[in-house]
Amino acid sequence: MNHISRSDSLMLNRSMQKKIASLIDHIRLRSFPNALADFLAGLCHFDSIIMVTYKESFKPVMVFPMDKAQQSQALKLYLEKSYILDPLYNVIKSGNPPEVCRLNDIAPDSFESTEYYQTCYKDFNFADEINMIIQLDNQIGFAITIGRNDNLSSITRAELNRLNDIFPVINSLVRQFWLSQSQEYVKYEKSEGPMQQALSTFGSGILTPREQEISALILQGHSSKAIANQLNISLGTVKVHRKNIHTRLNTSTQSEIFTLFLLHLSELETAAANVGQPQEQPAP
Repeated sequence: MNHISRSDSLMLNRSMQKKIASLIDHIRLRSFPNALADFLAGLCHFDSIIMVTYKESFKPVMVFPMDKAQQSQALKLYLEKSYILDPLYNVIKSGNPPEVCRLNDIAPDSFESTEYYQTCYKDFNFADEINMIIQLDNQIGFAITIGRNDNLSSITRAELNRLNDIFPVINSLVRQFWLSQSQEYVKYEKSEGPMQQALSTFGSGILTPREQEISALILQGHSSKAIANQLNISLGTVKVHRKNIHTRLNTSTQSEIFTLFLLHLSELETAAANVGQPQEQPAP
């Protein structure tokens, strides 16, 4: 059985201290996210890493990588529209997110059957996703998302423990970085516009308020059983509501509901874009 001697332990501690010191040297620089990615690579193996801020009423803002050439089409789609159905976004929006979590810990029970998963998330090709979530203030969450493809498989317990152990340090450093560098990123903020409104108004005038609530949960990936537990109603009642939703919307699958949701969103975006635009005058 191998043992770590006191001198070996001291060397390990000194090595970690040097890495943290180097990270501290970057907290007031634009290079901090890159340095942070390198630091985390020494604690946990991963295939990809992104850092994104989520602010109330605004679309997500990419912090790392900033080079658009390094951003996949799936990521660009996510930042523009698909984030609204992301379990990570919704757990941050809840106001009480966990500090370190795997996506499996926060995703709805039918997540893989959602159109968000099928049309966007699946293209990331993650076998496992781990998130570190820093609350910068009451409105802004900073998420470090680590992705592992099939060649790495799921994160090990040792790696997850290391991320949990280092989180208080990362939390403090990221908050200091944001205090000094936030203006470099907030200039990229874009209003969420009708995105959030789309979920709450989807089916308005066709569905009842309860059916609207349930349709939003369906789009996010909650099963009938999970919806029943969340809304404190019976499973049979949820099934009746789902049947009524399909009847009223003239749909038969979740995919068709998602298509109608995107159409609704597109209509809201068009209406928002036309606000304040001069109206064409009829020809005399």
